Amino acid sequence: MKKYLIFGASKGLGDAFVKGLPTEGDQVWIVSRTKPKSLDLTDGIKRIWLEADLSQQNSIKITESLQNERVDVLIYNVGIWEKEGFENHYDFEHDDPADITNMIHVNLTSTIVCIQALLPNLRQSENAKVILIGSTAGLEHTNNSQVTFVASKFGLRGITQALREHLRKDKIAVTCINPGELAAEIPYEEGVERAISEYNGTRIPVQDIVSIVKCIVNLSKVACVKEIDVPAITDLNA
Repeated sequence: MKKYLIFGASKGLGDAFVKGLPTEGDQVWIVSRTKPKSLDLTDGIKRIWLEADLSQQNSIKITESLQNERVDVLIYNVGIWEKEGFENHYDFEHDDPADITNMIHVNLTSTIVCIQALLPNLRQSENAKVILIGSTAGLEHTNNSQVTFVASKFGLRGITQALREHLRKDKIAVTCINPGELAAEIPYEEGVERAISEYNGTRIPVQDIVSIVKCIVNLSKVACVKEIDVPAITDLNA
C-alpha cells in the first residue's frame, strides 16, 4: 500500500493525480483550498482532504493533521501566474507589486517550508519519492515574458537540485517535471482523445503526466530521475 500526499489536487493536473495514480488499498491526502469532488469516489482508495491556503502559512497545520504518518510519494503541484499572463496583451510593467510578492510566496516560499516540514514523514518510507511540478516556462530560451512566473519556475528547479543533495543520504529521490501547456480543463475521466481533439493536439493531456509520474513512483530506491521536460510537440519555443 502506498501513501500519497498531493498538493494542489482539487482540479486540473492535481485532480488527475488523485484519480490516476493510486490503486485499490492506497491512501491519498489531498491538499487544496476547495473541497475536491474526488472525495466522493468509491474505488477502494482512501482519500482525505487537508484544507489549506498556500498563500498563508499552513505547514504546521498540515503536519499536525498527518502527525507521524508515513508518506511514500509527495507531489507538489502548486503554481499561480500573472493575471492575463498568457494573453497576447500581457505586459510585465503593469504587474502589481503585491501580486508579484504573492506569486513568489506561493510558488517558492511555501514549497520550501511545506516540504521541509514533511521530511520526517518521508523518511519513514522505504522508497520515498518527491516530485515537483514545474513548467517549460522555467527552462532556457522559451520566449516567455512573465517575469515573476518564469523566475519562480526557474527557482523550483533550484529547489529540486538542492533538495536532492540534502536527501541523498536518505536515498529519497527528488524529481522536477516541467510540462508545457496542459489540457487541464478536460477532466481526467474524459480521456486522452477528448483532450487531444478539444485543443487540436496543441495541449498535453493530463494523462500523459500521470503516466510519467507512475513510472517514477514505481522505480526502485536505487534510481533517481532528476528532471523531465515535456513540451507539446507543436511548441516550437520549448
